[in-house]
Amino acid sequence: MKRLYIVRHAKSSWENQLPDVKRPLKKRGFFDANLVSKKTKDIIVPPEMVLCSPARRTQQTAEVFKEVWGFSDTIFHIKNELYDFSGEKLIKTILECNDKVNILMIFAHNFAVTDFVNTFGTIDIDSVPTCGFIVIDFNIDSWKNLNKGKTVYKLFPKQLKY
Repeated sequence: MKRLYIVRHAKSSWENQLPDVKRPLKKRGFFDANLVSKKTKDIIVPPEMVLCSPARRTQQTAEVFKEVWGFSDTIFHIKNELYDFSGEKLIKTILECNDKVNILMIFAHNFAVTDFVNTFGTIDIDSVPTCGFIVIDFNIDSWKNLNKGKTVYKLFPKQLKY
């Protein structure tokens, strides 16, 4: 069995006129990433590999999870292919994942994230919100055999705000 944690980056800032890849998180993004990472820390088995888009906002989201969950630099990798909005490169990245990895975590972008969870999970989501966290289990032994899995958990920042 393989398990995927997929996270859409937290809320980014549009304040400065920066290239898209360099846009940082806004204060709310850091707040939401802290909320979601702290809520999931004790109920989720840590990942064996973490893959992240090179975009600044995505890396900042991943860094919050890394700090809260305590995963090491050795399992954390920036993948240029995850700076993908269509989802084709996201799927290709998962298919190429080492089969020794049973629990994979990915920090990526929308539309790719929403399309992936709707295609490969069992819950339809109109749009995964910023810092949305989804867990999908796959009854496979190899990532190369990726097929429909089962959505076993979802958490959105809105669920944690009163």
